[in-house]
Amino acid sequence: MGRNSLRFILYRLIALSCVLCLTWNVEGASIKQVRVPDEGLQPQVVVGPLGLLHLIYFKGEAKGGDLFYTTQQPGETVFSEPIQVNSIPKSIIATGTVRGAHLALGRAGRVHVAWMGSPAANGGTHEKLPMFYTRLNDLKTGFEPQQNVIHHAYGLDGGGSVAADSLGNVYVAWHAGNDEASRKVWLTRSSDDGKTFATETPVWNEETGACGCCGMRVFAEPSGALYVMYRSAKDMVHRDMYVLKTIDFGETFAGLNAHAWEANSCPMSTAVMYKGDHTWAAWETRGQVYFSRVGNLEQVHPLNPNVEGGKNKHPVLAQNNQGDVLLAWSTGSGWKKAGVVTYQLFDALGKALGEPVFGGQMPVWSKPAVVAQSNGDFVLIY
Repeated sequence: MGRNSLRFILYRLIALSCVLCLTWNVEGASIKQVRVPDEGLQPQVVVGPLGLLHLIYFKGEAKGGDLFYTTQQPGETVFSEPIQVNSIPKSIIATGTVRGAHLALGRAGRVHVAWMGSPAANGGTHEKLPMFYTRLNDLKTGFEPQQNVIHHAYGLDGGGSVAADSLGNVYVAWHAGNDEASRKVWLTRSSDDGKTFATETPVWNEETGACGCCGMRVFAEPSGALYVMYRSAKDMVHRDMYVLKTIDFGETFAGLNAHAWEANSCPMSTAVMYKGDHTWAAWETRGQVYFSRVGNLEQVHPLNPNVEGGKNKHPVLAQNNQGDVLLAWSTGSGWKKAGVVTYQLFDALGKALGEPVFGGQMPVWSKPAVVAQSNGDFVLIY
C-alpha cells in the first residue's frame, strides 16, 4: 500500500472522529460544519443582503426525487420548516452529482431555482428531458408551478444552471446537442423577474463542444454582468474549462480558455462562481480542484490546494468580509461512492492559511456548499 493510500485512510479516520467537532478556527476564521437538514443531498446555499441564509436540498431516490427550500435567520442555528420546490413529484435527478438543482437570488431577494427534469416528469422517457424553472411566490409561502424553459434545444445530460441579478433579469442555461463535439451552451433570459422567458439561443459561436455529463454554471453579478462556465469537448478529448462573459445581457459573449485538460472520457465534473472582492471561480482539472479570480477575463492563474490522498471533485467557495476565501470540495467520491468533505482557507491573494482539513463523510451523490456570514465566519454545509 502506497504512502498516499495510507494517508487517505488516515484522513477518513480523522473525518469520522471529527463529525462531532462541528466548528474549526483557522487563522481567526470560524468554520462551522453543518449537515444538510433531513439527511438531504446536494445543498445549494445563498446568503441574502440582510444575512438570511437560503438553502435548497434534494430528497428521495437519486433517479427521481424532490427538492426542498428552507431558511435560517442570522445568529440562529435551526432552519425553518422546509417547503417543497417542485410541483411535479419526483421530477429532479441526483444521479451523478452533476445534475442537481441550482439556486439564485434576484431583485428584492426573489428566490429562483432551476434543474434538469427526470424521466418521471417526462412520461418515463429520457427523450427530450425538460429544463425546469420555478420561483418563490409573491407571498413567500410556496413556489409557483414549475415550467419547462426549453423550446427546441433538447439533449440535456449534465444538468443546467440559473442566475439572477438586481435588475430583474433571470437566466437559465444548459448544454445540448447530438454529440459532445457539437454540443452548445444555450441560454434563455427573462427580463421580468422570471414571469416569462425568451426562446433560447446559443451563447457562443466557437466550436468548442461541451462535455455531455459535466455540470456547468451561469452566474450574474448584481450590476448585470453575466458569466457562463462550462467544460468543452472539442475533438472529444479537449476537456478544457471555459469562462464566458457578457455585459449586454446575453447578446454577445467574450470567452477565455481558463484551464486545459486532455481526457478521452467525461470526468463528470462541476464548477462554481462567487462574487466577493472580485468574481471567483472554482473547478476540477485532472482530479484536482482549482480556483482563481476571473472578473475581467484576464489570464487566469489557477490556484491548487495540492491535496494528496484521493481524487478531489465538486469544489465550492466563498469569501468573507475580511477577504479570506474558503474553498471546500469532496475527496474520494465517485460513481455510487461517498466522499469526505475537505476544505482549506486562503487569503485574498490566494495564499494558504493553514493546511487542508478533512471533515465529515458525505452521502453518495452529494457535494458540499459554503457561505460567508456577515460577521466573517463561514458555514460549510454537507
